[in-house]
Amino acid sequence: MKISFWGVRGSIPTPLTPLQIQAKITAVVQRITQKDIESQNSRERFITSLPSWLYGTTGGNTPCVEIKSDDGTEIVLDAGSGLRVMGKQGSKPANNHYNLLLSHFHWDHLQGLPFFDAAYNQEIKIDIYSAFPAAKRLLQDQMKKPYFPVSFDTFTKKINFHTIFPGEPFNIGNLKINCCKMSHPGNSYSYALTENGKKFVYATDVELSQKDFDRTPVRAAVFENAECVVLDSQYTVAEAYQKENWGHSAFCYAIDFAVHWNIKSIYLFHHEPMYDDKKLNSILLAARWYAEYIEHTEIKIYLATETSEIQL
Repeated sequence: MKISFWGVRGSIPTPLTPLQIQAKITAVVQRITQKDIESQNSRERFITSLPSWLYGTTGGNTPCVEIKSDDGTEIVLDAGSGLRVMGKQGSKPANNHYNLLLSHFHWDHLQGLPFFDAAYNQEIKIDIYSAFPAAKRLLQDQMKKPYFPVSFDTFTKKINFHTIFPGEPFNIGNLKINCCKMSHPGNSYSYALTENGKKFVYATDVELSQKDFDRTPVRAAVFENAECVVLDSQYTVAEAYQKENWGHSAFCYAIDFAVHWNIKSIYLFHHEPMYDDKKLNSILLAARWYAEYIEHTEIKIYLATETSEIQL
């Protein structure tokens, strides 16, 4: 399966500010030497040598992760503002069929749906899965006047809703899917998608606690021995203490969790909207240092960034 990140930011969309762009330009200029501008090749080498946080950006769109299975099945995890970008820049499934899995119904995970071009195409079919029986009403309500000028009824008529339950796996194409309820205000659900023996886990909006380390059958089916987890890592430890019950985790707790469940790689996700690219890079470095500190350097740690891809 191929996993593509279209939105990785938490809480609210956060585009780069003019001051952040100016700071990036200033930092680049300060690094340039005479040798770096002697030729086209030297200029290109200089550009490619820049750290990723300086040359690019983590991204400011709210959660949306796309899965393309080996048989062409299209699954979209959450409908944050990244869904709008996916609709503009992504490739449409050959069979005109999207499967949308929603973790929960906070606005940062829904706000892209009214701007998803494919939803208005009457040839498109969309199956929407969640653990919330009221899903259809909740999505309709966010598009009612005065909140939005176009109603949910203008979407394709080929929309079907499915209520799912923890401990009851189901299949979409070749993918076997399990879900698990997490600690988050109003509840949130994590998903495990397995194909050809490889398990990918999407676990956004979770405030990790001791119970999440308990080896219940439902949790084990979702997390244990996964190849990769995309995991809420919004806070530092100090912030996690200050923001108890806000529903998000510190990056070091996320590392402990991945190690506990024998997960091979982790992508830090649902980034704090106040953090710029430099700060997020420092968190990535701190997370890797923490893995060394607890003597678990075998786990691979990455920062989820827009437009990046994973191939399992």
